[in-house]
Amino acid sequence: MKNIVRIKNAVFYAYHGALKEEQSIGGKFEADVDMFFDFSEAAENDDLSKTINYDEVYKFINGVINDKKYYLIETLATIIADNLLIKFPVLDKVNVKVRKSNVPVGGIIDHVEAEVEKSRNE
Repeated sequence: MKNIVRIKNAVFYAYHGALKEEQSIGGKFEADVDMFFDFSEAAENDDLSKTINYDEVYKFINGVINDKKYYLIETLATIIADNLLIKFPVLDKVNVKVRKSNVPVGGIIDHVEAEVEKSRNE
């Protein structure tokens, strides 16, 4: 059995973007992370040690997002996905979405989003 634990709409303030102003002023970024793995043993035994601790995952993502400045949210989403698979061996697959609000595109849009899905066997 495969199961999914989701973190939805995690919000971070960070300094990513192609423009110099974006990297100095910063902005709001949001992330959704779907983590695919078998947590049936954890559910049967109500045992946190047999599943993924989403508090640790949130803190890990926050560290990745604030560790370095990137030009592209595509890069950020890929790095988060790759590093989640490395840091948390229980994961079989991850799907990461990174959203950026207040994008300077010369018009009004809600946000721009990049999505990456990676499996451990890739």
